[in-house]
Amino acid sequence: MPEADRAPAPEAPDPGADVLDARYLGAEGVERYLRRHGLGATKRYSQNHLVDSEVLEAIVEVSAPQGRSILEIGPGIGILTGALLSAGAARVSAVEVDRRLAGHLRERFGSDPRFVLTETDVLDADVASLVERPYDLVANLPYHITSPVLHQALGQEPRPERFVLMLQREVAERITSPPGALSYLSVFVQYHADVSLLRTVPASAFEPAPQVESAVVVGRVRPRRLGQVEEEELWRLVQAGFRERRKMIHNVLLRQLPLAGRERITAALATVGIAPDRRPQTVSVDEWLALAVAMGPLP
Repeated sequence: MPEADRAPAPEAPDPGADVLDARYLGAEGVERYLRRHGLGATKRYSQNHLVDSEVLEAIVEVSAPQGRSILEIGPGIGILTGALLSAGAARVSAVEVDRRLAGHLRERFGSDPRFVLTETDVLDADVASLVERPYDLVANLPYHITSPVLHQALGQEPRPERFVLMLQREVAERITSPPGALSYLSVFVQYHADVSLLRTVPASAFEPAPQVESAVVVGRVRPRRLGQVEEEELWRLVQAGFRERRKMIHNVLLRQLPLAGRERITAALATVGIAPDRRPQTVSVDEWLALAVAMGPLP
């Protein structure tokens, strides 16, 4: 909803109250907090702190962190971190690349043995060394690393059992889209997980407010359906198809995978029941999977 229509956050009962607590959360309080601690947002890291208590509580509720091990990427000043710990998370493994924020997080949560902070770029990290398994991924994700984080989290081991992520709305809608509007990223995510869009989130829910709307997506990770080698072949095939996603799939694959040969491509499409004039963006995840099996190892 527009910022002017938002109800103000409840006032803290005393000057010493934690303005980052979900009960008192609001844009003005967080802005003052950031100024007081010298923690202004850095564009380089896509820092937008969640300041809407209703959205925060919705994320925590669907995350159901009680007794769970959580991996949080980009915790910022710890708004979501604190809410997860307060809701009974058994462990929150936080990964923060910004040295200023990492120092602040140590001050806030360092005395809680359930909080474990790693100061690094998550894309350079060994996830296996960061988490206690099984674990869930819960994060207000820095938008500039959305795609690589999803590939890391779902494509490598250990994978989370569940994920609850704040993403740019356009990306959230793309990865939850049905056949007809699919992209490579949506096929990748939907192959690995049952994923749905929980809710959209206005720019006014953040401080500073981003220039785009956001959305929360929820996913439950599926068991792998192919071995490592077969998965690699699947993604080669899907990538080839989505290089020209609005063209006829038979012609696209023939252009992008010329060594596979016309006869093999035609036979594989017929085996799966995919018409040669279908567009790649209309092919479902299960159809891509079946097509990869029918095609076999790619030359």
